[in-house]
Amino acid sequence: MYSASDLKKGLKIQIDNEPYVIIDFQFSKPGKGQALYRCKLRNMINGAVIDRTYRSVDTFEKADLRERKMQYLYNQDDEYCFMDLENYEQPILSSEQVGDAKNYLIDGLEVDILLFGDMPIGITLPNFVNLTVNQADPWAKGDSVSGDSKPVTLETGYVLRVPPFIEEGTKITVDTRTGEYVTRVKE
Repeated sequence: MYSASDLKKGLKIQIDNEPYVIIDFQFSKPGKGQALYRCKLRNMINGAVIDRTYRSVDTFEKADLRERKMQYLYNQDDEYCFMDLENYEQPILSSEQVGDAKNYLIDGLEVDILLFGDMPIGITLPNFVNLTVNQADPWAKGDSVSGDSKPVTLETGYVLRVPPFIEEGTKITVDTRTGEYVTRVKE
């Protein structure tokens, strides 16, 4: 159990049997009376944002969250299928739950799936993934208008800027936190 004095940005709590994360937090102590904790909370299942004010005597349950190592299998329409590496169950996440991670998902990639109880609600990618360049325009020597980078399309359909020496079929490492090129993979 958490008390109101434990509240801080990023804390995950359970309200009305649903997990919430605190995205903004303000403490105020009026001249008279109890201290107030004003929080902006985001529902971790549907993304809805609510504002709540709590008193110092309020208590909260810790959200029943855990991560499981799973392997990405495939996507169909707006659904992404994963396989639990321990019990081989295959949970399906929606496009909203996967979010920008879909730009880096390739067959067989191991990820951490965030579970609330037994329900999958989010995904955590490894910091770096290796992806193949599917389409890259040739770079003309002396083309300094575009700077020292050019756009390429990766095997997942994600477009990013890379150095001019990257060609089609090259495997590159991408930082999943920033979406930027890191290095060419040496094979």
